[in-house]
Amino acid sequence: MPDDIIKPVTATVPYERPGADEENRPAAADAHDHGPHRAPPRPRGLKLVGGVAAVVAIAVAASGIISRRNSEAALSQWTNEQALPTVSVLHPITSDAPRALTLPGDVEAYYEAPIYARVSGYLHMWYDDIGAHVKAGQVLATIDAPDLDQQLSQAQADLANANANLSLAELTAKRWHALLASNSVSQQSADEKAGAAAAARAVVRAQQAHVDQLRAMSTFKRLTAPFDGVVTARNTDIGALINAGSIAAEPLFKVADVHEMRVYVRVPQVYASELAVGMAAQLTQPQYPGQTFPATLATTSQSVAAASRTVLVELTAGNKAGKLWPGTYTEVKFELPPDQGVLRVPSSALIFRSAGAQLATVDHDNHIVMKDVTIGRNLGQEIEISEGISPADFVVTTPLDTLENGDVVRIGSVLQQAPN
Repeated sequence: MPDDIIKPVTATVPYERPGADEENRPAAADAHDHGPHRAPPRPRGLKLVGGVAAVVAIAVAASGIISRRNSEAALSQWTNEQALPTVSVLHPITSDAPRALTLPGDVEAYYEAPIYARVSGYLHMWYDDIGAHVKAGQVLATIDAPDLDQQLSQAQADLANANANLSLAELTAKRWHALLASNSVSQQSADEKAGAAAAARAVVRAQQAHVDQLRAMSTFKRLTAPFDGVVTARNTDIGALINAGSIAAEPLFKVADVHEMRVYVRVPQVYASELAVGMAAQLTQPQYPGQTFPATLATTSQSVAAASRTVLVELTAGNKAGKLWPGTYTEVKFELPPDQGVLRVPSSALIFRSAGAQLATVDHDNHIVMKDVTIGRNLGQEIEISEGISPADFVVTTPLDTLENGDVVRIGSVLQQAPN
């Protein structure tokens, strides 16, 4: 019923300050005087507030439960993911660019001649030291050979004696031949005199040959350069005893022709079929950092050394500037045609087990698939694979030893492999 229809009637009583007696009156009497109390009516809005509070409390509780369940599920998923091995993968690559093959080589002079003494004696004088540029026929040193000089003098004297005997024998034979016409001498005697003249003539020729031999030997007292080049060694000095023909003797000088150099390289057998005469190469040397020298493949030995399974290859390199020296070490870089159908993977990707060489690949479901492969050349940080994988495969770069077929993994990164 509306409040404006029924209203309680309240009488207005004037206020009077109670006296002492009234102040001391018991509260019960006062209550008795006012009559019985009625409980105040409860507002209807309080029920609404209570209902809303209950709904909010239920919603908060439900939200907490749902949030806790989601967190537990996320934690469980994260834990499961962390339990999976994380791998890095890449695609095997092939390159259409020429392959670089770098091998050690030895630089030698185009010609190099060790110069020995042909006569014994003492070194009289040397005229050119190491590093000297000499011409063909230029005198390098002279040798004093008194024994040879005496032998030559003796041979010349013997030759003069033989010539005198020849003159007498020829004159006697001529006279006896003239007397034969008058029968003053017998035919036998005339023939004997003619034979003696012929023998004397032969003795002269023999003595002349001996003299010529000693004269030729005397020319070896002068050591000369056999061709234009550089003196690379001098192993004697003034007054040194020279023993010609000694097995232990070392060359007195070495002369090298360095206008062009020969470079010798031992190439592994696997590359032998890819080498061709006229192929270009580049030389680098440690004493000239950053510089390269062009060279050309001149010839090969056409045989494989059994000990090293390598082919000896000879290259030629111009040396107009004189920077290439005999006996130096060099690195020879060949550019070979690209391999068709050969893939490259990091060396760390290989797995060696009882089944042989394998690679671990990851399929579209993140499962490990072990593949048997055939290894080609070892390029150091990379290995060539000739059979067993395709360019579309995801190859694990550093597989764990415990990986097996069918294992589930998580791909951490897909690497890009740069071609050589």
